[in-house]
Amino acid sequence: MPREIITLQVGQCGNQIGGEFWKQLCVEHGIQPDGLPRETDHHVTNSDDNHHVNNNNTNNQQQQQHPQQQQHPGGGPSPNTPNNANFIDDRKDVFFYQSDAGHYIPRALLIDLEPRVVNKLIHQGPYRNLFNPENAFIADDGGGAGNNWASGFRQGEQHHERVLDMIDRESDNSDSLEGFVMCHSIAGGTGSGMGSYLLEALNDHFPKKLVQTYSVFPNWSQNQSDVVVQPYNSVLTLKRLTLNADAVVVLDNTALNRIAVDR
Repeated sequence: MPREIITLQVGQCGNQIGGEFWKQLCVEHGIQPDGLPRETDHHVTNSDDNHHVNNNNTNNQQQQQHPQQQQHPGGGPSPNTPNNANFIDDRKDVFFYQSDAGHYIPRALLIDLEPRVVNKLIHQGPYRNLFNPENAFIADDGGGAGNNWASGFRQGEQHHERVLDMIDRESDNSDSLEGFVMCHSIAGGTGSGMGSYLLEALNDHFPKKLVQTYSVFPNWSQNQSDVVVQPYNSVLTLKRLTLNADAVVVLDNTALNRIAVDR
């Protein structure tokens, strides 16, 4: 049984990371940008007699080449036999659900207080038809949080019902929900402030579900930072990560920048 995971992309940074994440996931699972599965090449003859003869010849060749592989201890052919070589259970249902039309749709919520990045994901580019538009939340005023943790936290509380309704809808659409993954930055306003509020809300609303975050830590060099209050935003967010997240994957902008410069 699949153990579904719901992804929350919060703020500009979180949605940019999420957009690249879903591109890679589609490539790995064989899903096209419009959500349809990629077609595999099957060479099938039109004649039933030729098909029967070809199958017999193939089976004889396989028995000659693999005389030692016959039965799996549990019955049936071994999982490593050529008959099962092309069968891969890649568990698409963990991160995607399939619509009635056969499209695979990400279990993702695109959340931001200003529209630029979210609109780019759902209205522009080759993957614009991949996401469910009902899972995109943009604040009505579209003014953002102004790199202010308190503003992001306050607006998260203000839009509590709308966002939790979206999460509940995705949760109800899951057979056996495993937990949540959040992508965000700890230095800005929306990713840190609203992200902190959502972490507390998830811990309160889904106390038995796992919460993992991919948190972008800022550049600490004064020459590279463009947000004066990022130390305050980071400290306030770190407390919520400590209290409410089961695992935190640290994405250090300083280290990534050093790697990019060295190359």
